[in-house]
Parts: sequence; structure tokens; C-alpha cells
Amino acid sequence: MPAPLSHALSLLNSVFGLPAFRGAQEEIVEHVAGGGNCLVLMPTGGGKSLCYQLPSLLREGCGIVVSPLIALMRDQVAGLTEAGVKAAVLNSTLSWEEAAAVEQRLIAGDIDLLYVAPERLLTPRCLALLGRARIALFAIDEAHCVSQWGHDFRPEYIGLSAIAERFPNVPRIALTATADELTRQEIVDRLGLAHAPRFVASFDRPNIKYEIVAKQNAQTQLKAFISERHAGDAGIVYCLSRAKVEDTAAALNRAGIPALPYHAGLDANLRTRHQDRFINEDGIVMVATVAFGMGIDKPDVRFVAHLDLPKSIEAYYQETGRAGRDGKPSSAWMAYGLSDIVQQRRMIDESEGTEAFKRVSIGKLDALVGLAETAECRRSRLLQYFGETLKAARCGNCDNCQSPPQVRDGKVIAQKLLSCAYRTGQRFGAMHLIDVLVGRLTERVKQFGHDGLSVFGIGRELNERQWRSALRQLVAMGYLQSDNEAFGALKLTETARGVLKGETEISLREEPAQRPSRTRSRRGDLASSPSAAGDTALLGRLRAWRSEVARRHGVPAYVVLHDATIDGIASIRPRTPEQLRSIPGIGDKKLESYGHDLIALVNAEGN
Repeated sequence: MPAPLSHALSLLNSVFGLPAFRGAQEEIVEHVAGGGNCLVLMPTGGGKSLCYQLPSLLREGCGIVVSPLIALMRDQVAGLTEAGVKAAVLNSTLSWEEAAAVEQRLIAGDIDLLYVAPERLLTPRCLALLGRARIALFAIDEAHCVSQWGHDFRPEYIGLSAIAERFPNVPRIALTATADELTRQEIVDRLGLAHAPRFVASFDRPNIKYEIVAKQNAQTQLKAFISERHAGDAGIVYCLSRAKVEDTAAALNRAGIPALPYHAGLDANLRTRHQDRFINEDGIVMVATVAFGMGIDKPDVRFVAHLDLPKSIEAYYQETGRAGRDGKPSSAWMAYGLSDIVQQRRMIDESEGTEAFKRVSIGKLDALVGLAETAECRRSRLLQYFGETLKAARCGNCDNCQSPPQVRDGKVIAQKLLSCAYRTGQRFGAMHLIDVLVGRLTERVKQFGHDGLSVFGIGRELNERQWRSALRQLVAMGYLQSDNEAFGALKLTETARGVLKGETEISLREEPAQRPSRTRSRRGDLASSPSAAGDTALLGRLRAWRSEVARRHGVPAYVVLHDATIDGIASIRPRTPEQLRSIPGIGDKKLESYGHDLIALVNAEGN
């Protein structure tokens, strides 16, 4: 084994308490520690942080980590400090005196890893400071933020091209959990990584179950999902508007589900308190706009729910990826309806972006709608978007695999619906079209004389829910689109002509009458049962001890020890320091700090 790699494995074990690398980590660490640049795409929970933390410890100098996420900086620095690594931050949370002290430590060579916000790094003062320091490497985290095609573009990231220009001999590693080919290329171009290798790990998160349901009464559906599948679990619920965040959080609380709102309209101190409660307490549901979640390292988020459609598959993947960082079974659940497509298309059309930007945005939205409407394995469809092929035909851990929807010839249904939209003047929305099709004599139908049309009542073979599903699928397929000039109206596209003439074959998915509320994954239940993870009494003592230590140190409980480490202790029941040291997550520093207490808890009376 080469000496540098041997040293890397030694540090991996002594500092982080891990016995071996995962996936491409070893190759990435060796490449960057040797002075190479690279782009790393690795899913949330895949171990991205080690890819720059370990090379920073292996190389001389301080690793500079560029991140836009204050919460992530705080938690990672706390975790590194617990592991005995000299880590610090430079961001807006520091006073002038605190920032000056960090700068002095950097120049003195007393910091192994320094986390810096991009806008701070690009100031003349900070660039001059870095010019005087010994820099081991630059890690640009959340690198997709540099791309205007990415789902979370941040203008301040554009200036990071200065790193390659001012520090050409310092290795650069750009990292992100999600980026399509267009975004990857812009990362490479803007950060000067044209000739650097790309390390692309599998995007598959096998512990996450993907489920997308037709939106009927979204809040009622959400409450049932949480109560039946995730009672007492921590979770995140995403809504598009601030008002919907507040309303949903209130509804969950009324149902006995502890929930907190989070959006930019709240007082900053209140947002911080809510975030801290979510991180530090068990069983809190955070209802939030998409502003929440980036940089949250909480490993035991058991579900992420969407009550509104995200903008793209990248955004969906990034947001759902906040569930199950610890590898245990988790859920990605979304309620989705026609109004979501119409709303997102209107937002794109009315945006101030260029025509090219709008075309790309519509393409990304169409890909997500395709994922929502597919009758195939959702995981397979999701991975295909990122250029990856699922090894098996079906994953066994999505709603379509566990309750396969029926698919039928939809040509006649589509022709009836498109004819109805055309004959009513392409000026009406979904509900009116359905009223006409099923022959419902409403005041509005009578007002416009649509009860006298040939299409009135020709669709009585389907109920309202089935027509809604068919209509939504035709919009997803591009045969109908919203008309921005007539609010809520649906009009035919050019491609609808082939359907009306019978030249285009149409297949429509049928929703099963009732999906099972509880299903087990055929990919293996990764949850730790009491028998697998130790008796509940010992687990209770370990978690209570961890909570007290976390409270004293002012850090989240998972920064002290992850759940997987707690479960390992309860399962192995170590009686000696050597046995405790063998458990993943127990490095030298944690053994020194907590070894005596942990062994005493295992040896406590009653075991």
C-alpha cells in the first residue's frame, strides 16, 4: 500500500472512527491529496465532506471550504472539533474581534479547515489574507450554485473563478449532490476545471421510498401520511408560498403533529429558534419554503413531503435527499395536481429570464412532470435523468413498483377531452371541461350554452377524479397548455392535431383505487430493530447521555455521536476501550472524551 494512502486510512480511522473508504472516496482523496483538481458529484449522505476534509489534513496548510450555508458551516465545524480537528469559520455571524482572532490563527498555521462564505472570500481583505497563508486546497461546496441552469443559482458564486486565477497551484475540488450535464459543464467552465477528472457516484438512494399521489385535499392527505407512516418522526414539508407554510403548520399542530413554520417573512431570530428546535429536538416537523434545508446535516429526517411541485428534477432530488442521511428507511412523498403544472408554467412565462433560460426551465419542468406521471419505476426514471441506469428493471421501493398502476389505451379519452376544450372555445379551466364532459348542468355551463354542444355528457363513463387524471396527463404530454392571457384556461397545442385525427397513439395511467398505506421495501428494511440495535433500556440511557452532552456543548445531538454509532454501541455492548474504539464513529478523540462514560453506561446495573 502506498505511504500516502496508508496515512489516509490511518487518519480516516483515528480522526473519524471509520474503518474504510466508501465508493470513490479513496480515489478522490488520493487525487486531491496529490495536488489534483476535480469535480465530485455524490448524493446527500454519500460522504462528500470527507473528500476534502481528509486531503486538508494530509496536505500542508489549511483547507479553505467555500460554502453559502451558515448552518452547515456551524455543524461541520462543531463535528470536526468534537473529532479533534482544528476547524473554524469566517462568516457574518462573527464579531470583528472573533473574525480577527480566526485570521490570526490562519496566518499562524493553527487551523486545519476554514469555512468561508463566497461573498466573504471574494473581498480584497480576505483574498489578501489567503495570499499570506499556507493553503492546502480549495473546496467549493454546493458547486451547482455557480450555474445559471442549476436549481439554486447564486450570483456570488460566479466570482469564484478568481480562485483559479489567483491560486493556480492550489488544488481545487468542486462538490455537489446534484447536477445535470448542462450544470456540470458550467461548473467546469466557471471554476477552471476543464482538464480535471469528474468523479460521479451513483445517485441512487435505496433507503428512500419515492411516492407521488394525485392531489385531492393536500393537507388531509399529508396528515394521514404522517400519522400512518411517520408518527413521531422528524420531517420536512415543502410549500411554495409563505401563507401556505403558515396554514399547513397550523393544521398539523391542530392534528397533534408538532410542526414549526419557516420562511423568509418570519423574524430572523424566530427562524433561528425554529431551526434550532428542529435540529436539536426529536419528532419536529418543519413546514417551509425551499429556503430551508440546505446545510442541514440532521441525519434522522425520516420524510420529506412536497405539497407543491418543485421547479425541476434537480430541485426535487436535492430536497428529497434531506431525508435518510443515516441510511435508514425514509420517505419522499409528494401530492401533485394539474394546478401545480399551470402555476409553474406561468411563473416561467412571466419571469424576466431570457428566452433560452425559459426554454431550459420548461424542459426541466417537463422532465419532473414526466417523473410524476410515469407508470414505470420512479427510481429508474429519476436516475435516467442524471445519466444513470438502474441495475434492476424495478427498484421495489417506490409506489409504482409496490402498487403498479394500470395503463390503458387513452386515444378516445384524449380525443373527447381535446374536443371539449376546442368546442368550448379554449377559454375554460379543468373543472368546467369536466362538468361538460360528465354532463353536469351547472350555472356556468348553462350561461355559455355548453349544454347544447355535441361534447356535453359524452364522458359519463369516467368520474371526476378519472377525468382530472386524464386531463393532467394530457397537459404533461404537451397536448394541452395553460393560457396566460385567460387565467386558468386550457388550450390545445399544435401536437394535439395528431391526437384528434387519430394519428397519435395515447396511453394513460390509471390510479389504483386504493394504495396501501404501509408497504415494506423489497430492497431490504434497513431499520434497526431493538433486537438488532440492543435493548431499549440501554438505547434510552445512551440517547439521554448524548442529549445532555450536546446541551452542555451547545451542539446538535448527532454532532456528539450519530444514531448509527449509538446503535452500534447498544448492539456490540463494548466493555473495554478497545472494543468501543472498533465501533464506526468512535475515533481517538471521542474515545478519549467519552470512552469512560459510554463503557459505564453499558456496564450499568441491569445489563
